[in-house]
Amino acid sequence: MKRYVGFLTALSLFMLILTGCNNVNQNTEEYSNKYKVVATTTMIADLVNTIGGEHVEVQGLMGPGIDPHLYKASAGDVTKMQNANIIFYNGIHLEGKMGDLLEDLEKTNIKTVAVAKDIDISDLIQSEDFEGNYDPHIWFDVSLWMKAVETVKESLIELDNEHKDYYEENAKNYIERLKNLDQYVVNEIEKIPEESRILVTAHDAFSYFGRAYKFEVKGLQGISTASEAGTSNVKELADFIVEKKIPAIFIESSVPRKNIEALQEAVKARGFNVEIGGELFSDSLGEPNTEAGTYEGTIKHNIDTIVNSFIE
Repeated sequence: MKRYVGFLTALSLFMLILTGCNNVNQNTEEYSNKYKVVATTTMIADLVNTIGGEHVEVQGLMGPGIDPHLYKASAGDVTKMQNANIIFYNGIHLEGKMGDLLEDLEKTNIKTVAVAKDIDISDLIQSEDFEGNYDPHIWFDVSLWMKAVETVKESLIELDNEHKDYYEENAKNYIERLKNLDQYVVNEIEKIPEESRILVTAHDAFSYFGRAYKFEVKGLQGISTASEAGTSNVKELADFIVEKKIPAIFIESSVPRKNIEALQEAVKARGFNVEIGGELFSDSLGEPNTEAGTYEGTIKHNIDTIVNSFIE
């Protein structure tokens, strides 16, 4: 009897191990069936996750608060990109220090896609800092980001035509949400008098926002954060703030706040007080699982922060 009980116990353990192995195999198979996608920025990672859903495994290179203008790819990043089925990046020189690497990868069998590639040049804003180049901050005009949705959708379908309907449905639903988001921004801005719509931030990332939603935009630094703001930049902008009696200026999550604080002090030295209206997300989304952890949440956070600072 003891031998029989021992046999049953051993058999039960064997079946348990076998079941566990099967589960591991199933999980491994499910994992391997997903396409490996690399996205450079948080905005693009969020976009690809939204369209690709359960059929993609997205690895983002730059986390929240990271400045893409200054980012250098690590050895681990290069490995991720070499093992990817497809790489999505912004283009328009946003990932400035990664430009050569992305160009080299384009020459291999790895598919690389600039999400801005289907935006007409006439819709882009010319860079004042770099002649012949354009402002890369396209996501601040929600209507332009809708075009990036289409680019990602078509690229995923080309990679994985078997799930074409799935990607098309996700893109369709997301476009509808972005249309509602765009209208939300328009409605909220109506709360600010037209003559008061002047946005001063750490660097010139909001030109598309200004053009789309009728704001005058001033950045302490230029489109790229690669160069520091000079004394003359601070002086000129401080004089402008005093002249226009601007109530609030804004720091950015991916740019050191010391620059805006120096501007605030320069304004104070001229006998005028300007508040720091809050933190805007510019070149990255907020932390995961927070209000600003998605593109939609980031846009809402930014517009709410701006409006609340101007109407209080």
